[in-house]
Amino acid sequence: MALQTTIKNRVVCEGVGVHTGITSTVTLLPAPENTGIIFRRTDHPGMAGVVPARFDRVTDTRLGTTIGNVYGVKVHTVEHLMAAIVGCGVTNLVIEIDAAEVPIMDGSAAPFVFLLECAGVVKQTQAQRAIRVREVVRVEDGDKYAELRPGIGFSAELEIAFENCKVIDRQFYAFDLDTPSFKAELARARTFGFRHEVEYLQKNGHALGGSLANSIVLDGDTIMNEDGLRYADEFVRHKLLDVVGDMSLAGAPLFAQFRGYKTGHALNNKLLRELFARRSAWEYVTLHTRRQTAPVQIERPIYVGGLAAAE
Repeated sequence: MALQTTIKNRVVCEGVGVHTGITSTVTLLPAPENTGIIFRRTDHPGMAGVVPARFDRVTDTRLGTTIGNVYGVKVHTVEHLMAAIVGCGVTNLVIEIDAAEVPIMDGSAAPFVFLLECAGVVKQTQAQRAIRVREVVRVEDGDKYAELRPGIGFSAELEIAFENCKVIDRQFYAFDLDTPSFKAELARARTFGFRHEVEYLQKNGHALGGSLANSIVLDGDTIMNEDGLRYADEFVRHKLLDVVGDMSLAGAPLFAQFRGYKTGHALNNKLLRELFARRSAWEYVTLHTRRQTAPVQIERPIYVGGLAAAE
């Protein structure tokens, strides 16, 4: 039987937020079974600082994924850390953070994967649950779309198109989610943007922590980073990394096939909201092995223990 997991040891990292420009300290802590993934803002007292990592707590999808709670406390840019957590197979974790934004690190999920590996992933005693998609669910925005189809485990394929940029142009990538493939194929893919966009954002109080040290920056068809790309198709791989992080906000591992075209944070979150609005489209299952499941009837995806239940 596939068991729930947490980390063995407390680990800490520090870095700057790409949009706020504020340095924050993140502490990853072991969590009891059935806790799920929970952020705790240590600069807010008690339960006011607790923010469950869930799709229905997403408050903003501009420039990244922001989650918040009923007290108005928010955590910005959670997607890369969340992708690392699900990519490393961690199901229960408390994330303490002393400011409003998760550090951007090098613009990828690789530093967070390293952090989790240093902490050590350990099995717990209770079985894992997953959310199995039973029907095709699709959302669209013009020519953009994102959809979930029934599948075994989680797989994803994505196409992006930047017709006015020859360096990116059209790129396609597909992969099956497991720790080795995530680490090798997606984790090191960095966020990217265009020089004119970055300059505009910075003039308007955003991207204050952005730099060539944590982003791929393009000036027309020129990559400004001296070290170039980590993958020839790093752009689509990073967009898939974002998909993994956004889909992790389902609240449990997804058994589904994700397909998307030019999707982003807003459409990814809209997809999860559409999925859970259709009760016939999903069910909980208990994992016996990675490729075999047995149904468990639960009304909706909630955290049943720890701080999230109290919140």
